[in-house]
Amino acid sequence: MTQKNKMIVCHCFCSQKPHWFAAPFFHILLFSVVIVFLTSEPGIASRQKRIPATQKPYIINNRLYSPLPSAVGYEEYGIASWYGDDFHGKPTSNGETYNMHGITAAHKLLPMHTMLLVTNLDNGRETVVRVNDRGPFIQGRIIDLSYGAARKLAIVHSGTARVKVTALGELKRDSSGNTGRFKKYADLRSGEYYVQIGAFTQKYNGIKLQEKFLDAGHHAVIQKARVNGKTFYRVQVYVGKTLNSARRSEQALISKGYRGAFVLAR
Repeated sequence: MTQKNKMIVCHCFCSQKPHWFAAPFFHILLFSVVIVFLTSEPGIASRQKRIPATQKPYIINNRLYSPLPSAVGYEEYGIASWYGDDFHGKPTSNGETYNMHGITAAHKLLPMHTMLLVTNLDNGRETVVRVNDRGPFIQGRIIDLSYGAARKLAIVHSGTARVKVTALGELKRDSSGNTGRFKKYADLRSGEYYVQIGAFTQKYNGIKLQEKFLDAGHHAVIQKARVNGKTFYRVQVYVGKTLNSARRSEQALISKGYRGAFVLAR
């Protein structure tokens, strides 16, 4: 074989190497990707996607709020206020357009679309509202009503009123956001209730507060939470199995100087 022929043979062999080498390599790579996909823990991504943004912890005025997973058995007494013109036509926390003439409400912790019976304790009037916003973020107020709801309760002129708020159920919606069926809650008022008394970015500060309550004979725990890229150490005190007793403990802690104390359920 001449030198020229050797070069031609070598060229043919080398020029075909990528074809017989790359195809099996590509198949192996593809097979590996499929295996990783099939053996990964199922449902993690889908479960994360199912958590609405309105159910995630959030911070307002340097205070951390952790929405309740359910409104079952929820009942509360406190001060109601209302909001109107300044917010009319603007987005609510769940993406709806606020209609001040509608019968809706804002709540700091309850799930969106919770249906609430609100009773004005001063005049006995009642109305049923749907939660579609977050608030009010003023100490001592438990619910912010739309102008339409405030009219039904006759509190537009006074601005605020003493009310009783009771969760009736949840208005279920389909994937496109259309109104669906009403899911009534059972009359359950028991659970595991805690009062959060502080949230710290430094773990040491959380431990100090926890130890203070442990030394006094209370069951206090620290819950680690990641919010907006920051780590918080939340100090929570166990306060019993009923919401009413939890509310009394909350008020007692507030009166002792823990002004940001609030109830949460597990």
